Amino acid sequence: MRFHRQPISVDEAQARLLERVVPLDAEEVPLADAYGRVLARPLYATYDLPPFDRSPLDGYAVRAEDTAAATPAAPVALEVIETVAAGEVPRLPVGRGQACRIMTGAMIPQGADAVVMFEQTENPAQPVDVVRVKRAMRPGENIALQGEEVAKGSCVLPAGALIGAGALALLATFGAVSVAVRRRPRVGIVATGSELVEPDQPLAPGKIRNSNGMMLAGMIRDAGGTPVLLGCLPDEAKAAKQKLSEWTQQVDLLVTTGGISVGDFDLMADLFADPSFQRLFDRVAMRPGSPTSAAVYHGRLICALSGSPSACFVGCELLVKPLLAKMLGKPRPLPAPVEAILAQDYRKPCPYPRYLRGRLRAEQAVLYADPDGNDKAGRLATLHQNNCLIIIPPGGGGRQAGARVSVIPLANSGPDCLGS
Repeated sequence: MRFHRQPISVDEAQARLLERVVPLDAEEVPLADAYGRVLARPLYATYDLPPFDRSPLDGYAVRAEDTAAATPAAPVALEVIETVAAGEVPRLPVGRGQACRIMTGAMIPQGADAVVMFEQTENPAQPVDVVRVKRAMRPGENIALQGEEVAKGSCVLPAGALIGAGALALLATFGAVSVAVRRRPRVGIVATGSELVEPDQPLAPGKIRNSNGMMLAGMIRDAGGTPVLLGCLPDEAKAAKQKLSEWTQQVDLLVTTGGISVGDFDLMADLFADPSFQRLFDRVAMRPGSPTSAAVYHGRLICALSGSPSACFVGCELLVKPLLAKMLGKPRPLPAPVEAILAQDYRKPCPYPRYLRGRLRAEQAVLYADPDGNDKAGRLATLHQNNCLIIIPPGGGGRQAGARVSVIPLANSGPDCLGS
């Protein structure tokens, strides 16, 4: 059976997985704890923003028509009737030939229709009884009008929005004390293989440390989930089924790494052939990671990724992260490729699309993608340097430098993602 698997496309694999999950329940969290969470319900403006006509700078509120003849050589003199600070309400309307000294954020007094900045008057640093304006103003100039940013009742943040610093500012502006966010998906991480030892254990001949578990934990956390490290699966099928049965009750999604290929001891491949597992697919037309599989067991979805670090990484990016995005209620869960120019030849042919690790960089507003020369599926030494997956179409002889290619930027690539 394992030698006669029928591959499906990455698009089909994503579709079969996504149809199995729905957005998780909402929970209320304090506003201070909402950073990095996903909004479960839209935020509507409870008032206009700005809530009144206000000054965006320090200066003088004036009637524009009174400044029509003003020039640096022949300033126009206006009587200063009061000073208004931010948070104060003007007491006096501005009439003909008058001005109001006004601070940033303060309410525009009645009658004024423009604000001239201090620097465009004589003696700007000094409070004066008469201000001399050196520039003609236009009606509405330097005034932030009531509701010009957001009108009362309009949607400010949609459901599914990721709450960053700017979103926190909006939530606070409209009086949110607590926020309805999607519950973080709990994702169980399971390693398979008798060759594995944990990072705190000494190495013995033939053994390797379980690096995939920690890598997946970081990627899941980056995608908004809560990783649950469950350890290694027992090598014996009956015991493994029992463990999986227990673990499905503890998490929203199970992700395994290793044991899905055609080897004699590939446990997950054997388990997915068991009738108690509802197999969704057992091969995906992609490199690396074509043996990637998925099944439903006791009502819980299991994504079985390759044990090779690079293939595991690619499988998580393409298949697991979209699941988490949908569980979190994000409107567009699938990765969005961009177009870039291949910076170096990649001549390795492949019958499937190849998702090649690499570096995305910008030069003079043009995106270039540099393939990682260390592209063997089992190698992890350069994983931390990669910030994209370069999609090399199947067939032929790869792609030459200068060809346009689709590239998936990686969300966890750090602040220097597009650095040269």
